[in-house]
Amino acid sequence: MKKILFINGPNLNMLGKRQVEIYGSYSLQDIEAQCLDLAKKIGLDIEFFQSNSEGEIVDKIQNMYLSNNYAGLIINAAAYTHTSIAIADALAMVGMPKIELHISNIYKRENFRRKSFVSAVVDASMCGFGAEGYVLALQAIKNMLKE
Repeated sequence: MKKILFINGPNLNMLGKRQVEIYGSYSLQDIEAQCLDLAKKIGLDIEFFQSNSEGEIVDKIQNMYLSNNYAGLIINAAAYTHTSIAIADALAMVGMPKIELHISNIYKRENFRRKSFVSAVVDASMCGFGAEGYVLALQAIKNMLKE
């Protein structure tokens, strides 16, 4: 079974508690449960990883690359989207389908959120679908794997 890695960046562990008007009331655990349900239906295995540490995210991407155990990656780098060249460099190594994901529409928010270092090194970007974006991204990566 093909395995997809979800990487979630800083403060996403606080979903459902922080800025509900922007990020909604779903927790990261709620989102993971929805994705697990869909993954079973579409024949994928998934793993969720969350860290508030840039270095841990880089390490996870490198370990993913070296392990050869994954078929694709969905990343919500959160605030690191706009600041981390290190994460972008690590993502550039990974030669498999990659999707950048954001819960909110980053283009309707503050100017600094409109710049993404991640976008240039992934195959697709999704934003503004709320928590549902995670299941949409999972379906999208399944379709990318067929191509």
